[in-house]
Amino acid sequence: MREFLVEIVTTIPEGTGQDEVDKRRAAEAVRARELAASGNLARLWRPVGELRSVGIWLAADEGELREKVLGTLPLRPWMTLNVTPLEPHPNDPGPSEGAR
Repeated sequence: MREFLVEIVTTIPEGTGQDEVDKRRAAEAVRARELAASGNLARLWRPVGELRSVGIWLAADEGELREKVLGTLPLRPWMTLNVTPLEPHPNDPGPSEGAR
């Protein structure tokens, strides 16, 4: 499995009802837990004061990450993604469990 740094900005389309937003956010939380359990979502953060997420995600390759992992997120149609493939750095102070 390869590690990816993924930055996510979610923009709710104008005119979307609050019920739809709440429904998708609840489904998103469930799906995130499932992806964490399957080993595809390693870590997820929200930078202080920002409405974006930054996470470490794992997949065989970027195509799988985009289609079979991130593509399954209920909020995906509203997301803008920035995906950066990662590789171990020789000065990394600790091994990455998922990438090796």
